Amino acid sequence: MTALERALQIAPLTLAAVGREYPGQMHHVMQSDADAQPPRRLTPAFFGSYDWHSAVHGHWCLARLARCFPQAAFAADARAVLERSLVPGKIAGEVAYLEGEGRESFERPYGLAWLLQLAAELREWNDRDAARWSGALAPLEALAAERLRSWLPRLPWPVRVGVHGQTAFALGLALDWSRVAGEEAFAALIAGRARAFFGQDAGAPIRFEPSGNDFLSPILGEADLMRRVLERREFAAWLGGFLPDLDSAEGLRWLTPVTSPDPADGQLAHLDGLNLSRAWMLAGVAEALPPGDPRIETLRRAEERHRAAGLGAVTGVHYAGSHWLGSFAAYLLTGRGLFATASS
Repeated sequence: MTALERALQIAPLTLAAVGREYPGQMHHVMQSDADAQPPRRLTPAFFGSYDWHSAVHGHWCLARLARCFPQAAFAADARAVLERSLVPGKIAGEVAYLEGEGRESFERPYGLAWLLQLAAELREWNDRDAARWSGALAPLEALAAERLRSWLPRLPWPVRVGVHGQTAFALGLALDWSRVAGEEAFAALIAGRARAFFGQDAGAPIRFEPSGNDFLSPILGEADLMRRVLERREFAAWLGGFLPDLDSAEGLRWLTPVTSPDPADGQLAHLDGLNLSRAWMLAGVAEALPPGDPRIETLRRAEERHRAAGLGAVTGVHYAGSHWLGSFAAYLLTGRGLFATASS
């Protein structure tokens, strides 16, 4: 199946989700009865797709696909969604919500990092409408960046999980944004914290992965961040100490795609996303190694297995997966983040 054919499969799932308010779930701090309002009132731009972060990366997905496939049948509908959501009034509502009492940690770091990824996509898109949407999003973009910027120096240790709280994945998205936006001080902060958190890591415990509801690999997420921070030869040496022999029996077990036992279960459906995120992380790690590195072939083979398994699970059968898997598939399909490797 071609990339366009995949995109034609992904886009309708995301279009169906971004405007669907229910079922919905929010981590919503309430100070009074006045805070008991429906999602569309609380977060007027990003209220669909079951939860706030999925709505955010759903909008990123539509922007990415419309940018990469501007002549596709879905492009007009994708642009219409962006036109409805990314307007000053709705973004002002989003800012007001995030600035509400007790919401200092709202969607930190995962949702905020995806918000920056949406902002980066709009900044890079050479399109008049995208420039206008970017301008509308700017106040929320600035708030998201400041929330992460002020939090990161206070984080004593990284969060090494396979779900939303993972530090490495969020820092990778935020670092990519900082470089697009020309935020050199923020990029230096992220790189410095990444080195402090992960620079001395060795002997990654691959026997502990995966966990039963992972959609991110803590180990590959860390490697995918460090290849953005370390220059090519330094990264190759770091990876040699971090990961064991990938061709060993344990390495091959770890690099085998997983299968969700119940795609209708919201937590177990995460495992379909794990195949997709593993695939793009494996691709990023392989791309960052020096040409001729013997590990590249092993990583590429594993990437292809995970790509096939992950994309094959992107269907509209169960909303538990269809409200978010399209974004992960689009990130993989379009190679987003692949060329964010540090210089050689």
